[in-house]
Amino acid sequence: MDHSLDRSLPPLDTLRAFEAAAKSGSFSAAAERLNLTHGAVSRQIAKLEHWLGLKVFDRGARGVVLTIEGQRLFLRTSEAFALIADNTDRWLEPRGAAVVRVTSIPSISGLWLMPRLHMLESGPPKLRIVLDVDNRQADLTDEGHDLSIRCGRGRIPGRISVQLFEEHCFPVGSPGLAARIGTGQPERLLNHPLINDSDASAWRAWFGAHGIDYRPRPEDRRFEDYNLVLDAAACGLGIALARPPLTIAQLASGRIAPVDERRVLNPVSYWLDRPEGISPRPAAADLARRIAGEAGVAEERIEAFLATSSDVA
Repeated sequence: MDHSLDRSLPPLDTLRAFEAAAKSGSFSAAAERLNLTHGAVSRQIAKLEHWLGLKVFDRGARGVVLTIEGQRLFLRTSEAFALIADNTDRWLEPRGAAVVRVTSIPSISGLWLMPRLHMLESGPPKLRIVLDVDNRQADLTDEGHDLSIRCGRGRIPGRISVQLFEEHCFPVGSPGLAARIGTGQPERLLNHPLINDSDASAWRAWFGAHGIDYRPRPEDRRFEDYNLVLDAAACGLGIALARPPLTIAQLASGRIAPVDERRVLNPVSYWLDRPEGISPRPAAADLARRIAGEAGVAEERIEAFLATSSDVA
């Protein structure tokens, strides 16, 4: 049979029998592995050879040996079955009416949302939160997200937003560095490296409130992720700004310590978003109310957020 123009694949059961026999070197062992009879495996191999138009095994009294063509086929089938196995090991997301997809940046996810995740999922009714951690501010509808928790300066087009909380920042460092710096005027902090996150706006605001014009210097550091900012401060690499409530646990554990008690309102704040033009599902509405409760948002404000209006303070 000429298969030179036939693009179809050989039957899968023949390839399974072939791979088992190739690995074991025996039709009998392959039959035991596949829970088939010796004759069934032999027929599958014969069927495959007929389909291919060539021999894949040399039969002998002590078993079977792959031909050159059989060796080539075995390499290809092994790769194909490995790829299929890899795909079937991939994580399958939960589905159902109680599943709520939430997206947020790494710092909020790890420092604020994760410690509350069990409570937020607990009933009644019980929910299942699928958390997508991403620095992008992608279209919520296109990505299939019910809610977003983000840090920013205001509303984003295409989203309905409600402010969760603001943060009043103050300088922190490792306990050892904080002890060495001691108390004094704000400008004393400029004798040490300052650690920034995505930009220098928070440090500019803190120094600006004390009449100091701060601009990043070569000795200062910047990390895009606020988790790394705190890690750097805890490791004694410089002074960072604590951003309550993200840093409550870190301060309570003594991993970082206050360097200066003076607090300044950060220009950015935290927002809960949902897609505009789509009524939230009941599970998403339940989760939004729970998040708002943790953030201290007034009930009338979260209900306005869940209503159809796109203008929420």
